[in-house]
Amino acid sequence: MAAVTRNWAVEQFWRIHPWLYRVSGGRIGGRVNGMPVLLLTTTGRRSGQSRTTPLIYGRDGDRYVVVASRGGAPAHPAWYDNLVAQPEISVQVMADRFRARARTASPVEKPALWKKMAAIWPPYEEYQQRTTREIPVVIIERI
Repeated sequence: MAAVTRNWAVEQFWRIHPWLYRVSGGRIGGRVNGMPVLLLTTTGRRSGQSRTTPLIYGRDGDRYVVVASRGGAPAHPAWYDNLVAQPEISVQVMADRFRARARTASPVEKPALWKKMAAIWPPYEEYQQRTTREIPVVIIERI
């Protein structure tokens, strides 16, 4: 696989994105390239420190749905490993901040949720083809 070219400006945006999102109540960063974005805060499974990740999301009734794609990399993203270890998380969707519980969608739930998320962000299909791991779909439910 070809090496990924880094773009300094893009990296800086993603570094400050959570701060911009929080202080603006999601007015800045609540949508990126037309995609809805939430902030997911997990507890580091080794460090015990809070880690915040901006993620594209979808809705399934009252639940939020995110995909642990990591662009089709061979390993799961750290945020996913953290929430598997500690499923109680914090979420911010626009100005709404809340505690939630996250879980991996079951094999019965996943196909419909995957289809919904691939409609929001079509590259998920390519990401799944790029890796041998099964990309998890995560269901987030408000506590």
